[in-house]
Amino acid sequence: MKLTEVKAIVTGGASGLGEAAVRHIVSNGGKASIFDLNEERGQELIEELGAESVFFLKTDVTDGMQVEQNVAAVVERFGGVNMLVNCAGIATPGKAVSKGKPLPLERFEKVIQINLIGTFNMIRVAAAAMQQNEPNEDGERGVIVSTASVAAFEGQVGQAAYSASKGGVVAMTLPLAREFARDGIRVMAIAPGLMETPMFDGLPDASVASLSASVPFPARLGKPAEYAQLVASIAENPMLNGETIRLDGAIRMQPK
Repeated sequence: MKLTEVKAIVTGGASGLGEAAVRHIVSNGGKASIFDLNEERGQELIEELGAESVFFLKTDVTDGMQVEQNVAAVVERFGGVNMLVNCAGIATPGKAVSKGKPLPLERFEKVIQINLIGTFNMIRVAAAAMQQNEPNEDGERGVIVSTASVAAFEGQVGQAAYSASKGGVVAMTLPLAREFARDGIRVMAIAPGLMETPMFDGLPDASVASLSASVPFPARLGKPAEYAQLVASIAENPMLNGETIRLDGAIRMQPK
């Protein structure tokens, strides 16, 4: 799929990895709709990137009805949707038992609800819209890219909920790719390592330096633009399907 033909929905598109994906798509001639809760930041991006290429819809990815309505609005605005980039998520830490007390169940449930169920909610609705597209010269109607994490494979202490949610994203990528193969819709996932996102805002310089040094090469935090570059590569390469790609500088997370 050529980036100039992309009509994307990007969840969590008002900041971090999602914002980088929006910027990359638009700068290469595509269109992007931002599904996010941060209206102020969404409007700032529209003003900066142009209303003809960027569309903002305040969206709770866990709300089934709202997602259906907002995807329909994108189809009406852009004349269709052929790409979904799932970046919305939270990384709330919490040990299963801390100081003798069990983790409140609602904290586990919230992470699963947003990261895993929210991702599936977006996929089910966006894929239904993509099925209505005319196939391109490769027989393709759409591309779905979800964001997992290296925590899906090497979760650390306190990451049970986060790892479970991201592991679920990894696990459903192949069966969804198989399901949508007949429609010409590819399904991929990216598992970032330590990325330079708002999650690290406020950390002392020494902590950031220590984290950076833990990455074999390059020994630094990943850049959101590098995530966006991989999203673009997935869009453009029709043989990438049903797989999770690690974007992590060869890091393997330690228990703590």
